[in-house]
Amino acid sequence: MTFNGPASFQNQGTVNESSRCDAIVTHDLVRHFGDVRAVNGVNIQIPKGEIYGFLGPNGAGKSTMVHMLCTLLAPTGGRASVAGFDVGSDPGKVRLRIGVALQEAALDPKQTGGELLSLQGRLYGLRRREIQRRVSELAELIDLGDFLDRMIGAYSGGMKRRLDLAAALIHNPEVVFLDEPTTGLDPVSRLQVWAEVRRLNEQLGITIFLTTQYLEEADELAHRVGIIDQGQIVAEGTPSDLKKAVGSDLILVRVEGDTGEAIPVLKDVPGVQNVEVHGSELVITTSTGSATISPVAVALAGTSVIVRDLTLRTPTLDDVFLELTGTHIERTNTQEDLS
Repeated sequence: MTFNGPASFQNQGTVNESSRCDAIVTHDLVRHFGDVRAVNGVNIQIPKGEIYGFLGPNGAGKSTMVHMLCTLLAPTGGRASVAGFDVGSDPGKVRLRIGVALQEAALDPKQTGGELLSLQGRLYGLRRREIQRRVSELAELIDLGDFLDRMIGAYSGGMKRRLDLAAALIHNPEVVFLDEPTTGLDPVSRLQVWAEVRRLNEQLGITIFLTTQYLEEADELAHRVGIIDQGQIVAEGTPSDLKKAVGSDLILVRVEGDTGEAIPVLKDVPGVQNVEVHGSELVITTSTGSATISPVAVALAGTSVIVRDLTLRTPTLDDVFLELTGTHIERTNTQEDLS
């Protein structure tokens, strides 16, 4: 694969020794599509052995980032290194050290699972004995041993995802990119894929770059999370730290009427830290949710607004995204998926 990116980028060479301590490093990474900056100056640093969750709505730049880091797409500017090698000047060395499972699994339904894994091993230059050993190991690791002799066309959606993951692991990669690995799967299959991802990380120490639209998935799996919106990183940290930054508890009130009338009343309620309006929904931040929810209900009863729903919960990653961008990530994804 040849790149036609800027010479200044292609001639940077390999990264310095300090970057080799990290699995993935980017410096002001940019990708243009005409006048559109799909990725606009992204800086991330992911140490070896980490599961890094990459969140954002459709069109935010998630897949573009993955394609650049996997050497499938040339950056317009900036630099990126994966497994210690520059994606622009040493793409071949990067490819030998990574495994990739993109959104659409490229699986031949007329092959058996074992045939696909053997072919993948040969493409990476593994010897026959090495391939046999790796297929045996992976069959146990991903729990597909009884199915490798069956045609892939007979696999369930969850089995295909796990086989695609095994194909990405055949050559013992240092870094694995999983681009929305559970999209379209039923809840049981999704949990099975989660278990495999945890096992790969915990038992083999593989660094995993996980893009996902499912906030629960990032919360369950990721050591750290980066949130991208309009091509830029808007937040980064552990899921717990990001949620703590929003507040201890949230009271959500769905109302009808003039929300402007309710805001000053609610701000006077003891324990209320902040009140935000998002359409017909009031989002109330408090450190004492259980003690504050009743006074909030009483305060609203003294206004002209009609309360349709009132709930108390702890913050989620969607609340983090809402605070940073003014929109719900899951609602945005659902709307764009339907368009």
